[in-house]
Amino acid sequence: MSFNYKRIVVKIGSNVLTQSNGLPDQRRISQLVTQISALKKQGIEVILVSSGAVAAGRSLITVSDKYDAIATRQLLASIGQVKLINNYAQLFEQHDILCSQVLVTTEDFKGRQHYLNMKNCLEILLQHQVIPIVNENDVVSVTELMFTDNDELAGLIASMLNAQALIILTNVNGIYTSNPSDAGSELITEVTDNGVDFASFVSSGKSQFGRGGMITKSHMAQKTAKLGIAVHIANGTKENILIDVLNNTAAHTRFIPDKTASGKKKWLAHSEKSATGVVQINEGAKIALTSNKATSLLPVGLVDVLTDFKKGEIIKLIDEQKKVVALGIAEYGADKAKESIGQKNQKPLVHYDYLYLLS
Repeated sequence: MSFNYKRIVVKIGSNVLTQSNGLPDQRRISQLVTQISALKKQGIEVILVSSGAVAAGRSLITVSDKYDAIATRQLLASIGQVKLINNYAQLFEQHDILCSQVLVTTEDFKGRQHYLNMKNCLEILLQHQVIPIVNENDVVSVTELMFTDNDELAGLIASMLNAQALIILTNVNGIYTSNPSDAGSELITEVTDNGVDFASFVSSGKSQFGRGGMITKSHMAQKTAKLGIAVHIANGTKENILIDVLNNTAAHTRFIPDKTASGKKKWLAHSEKSATGVVQINEGAKIALTSNKATSLLPVGLVDVLTDFKKGEIIKLIDEQKKVVALGIAEYGADKAKESIGQKNQKPLVHYDYLYLLS
């Protein structure tokens, strides 16, 4: 069976776009653009999340060792982003397709207003048959607030745009039962169970040029599949890989999606870094929230309000062991929440519709 997706996010890792010497692999980039163009002509909407700015920068300038890693990365990313996007623009032009540049930081996903603004921008690009090329803005991203890697960013974009699938291209066929180079290692072709502990068998090594290892890919893929979006992890160095993944003829790992979550829950699912407030809940509230019944967080279940927050901001719900249980949107501010700690018959602090459990 082939997959009949109407809207997909394709994430291309730096290890796919880059040669072993750290410079861009022009032939491969061109082949991937040809495949994306073919999908576009079949009527599939494609959003591209592309690494490669730093590699492109490396091909243009030599930086002396006296500068620290962050400054060097900013310099290479700033110069390289221009080359990368120009390269894509010229290649897509050969197929009569327009592309655009969208640079983002984690800050863009924090407030609901900012988030919807970016969503609207991407939607209007798609409506005008443009392929958005999204990348993290490494020039202004503060290290502590950076996305774990572009896999995390791709998951966010897929959720934001209600894509049916996210295809992550890396330099191996997918997720294996142990290191792919081990003799008995086998490719896992389907992941359905949310409870798989990838850390027990996935190597934590990072790629040579990227920031993300296979463990972060696995966790992000699980989270995205839980929101109703299929995730495919495949080998971007293979000829015709995108077409073969969609025709289901390529050996790769597929995360089977759960039922679709609401738009607000999709936003919340990826917003742990954006949470401003923290409230502690008691064991009773934790049991109620994690049961199969739709439950809101009532003040009677609150133990403490640990940091300030305003109405409408994202807050973390932690248990008595300080473990994050859920993320939610506050129905009112921290001051009012403090006043009603432990009280019955009060308005919920987080309504069930705006609550995302991190089970």
